[in-house]
Amino acid sequence: MADQITEASLKAVLTERLQATHVEVTDMSGGCGQAFTSTIVSPVFEKQTSLKRHRLVNAALKDEIAQIHAWSAKCQTPAEWERDRAAAGGVNEGPPMDGTVGGKVEGVSQ
Repeated sequence: MADQITEASLKAVLTERLQATHVEVTDMSGGCGQAFTSTIVSPVFEKQTSLKRHRLVNAALKDEIAQIHAWSAKCQTPAEWERDRAAAGGVNEGPPMDGTVGGKVEGVSQ
């Protein structure tokens, strides 16, 4: 049986295989390693369309993606990453990557 896929293992693979300068990976499956979302910053993405960037990521994670249920990636060049950080006042925070809104899962009463 293959090793369980984790945030750390995906981050390591992406950093190595795509020469990524910044990688965020979040397990959205409650820790069972079946659904992940990510932000990947790499100079490899320069002059590549969004589709080509995602194909590069999928190729880099071919074996890992075969073992998980869901995968989402935001792919940026270092310049795009810095531009977005500057526009956000030096902080590059998007919506929560854990699938919550205000710390709660939408559509679920608690």
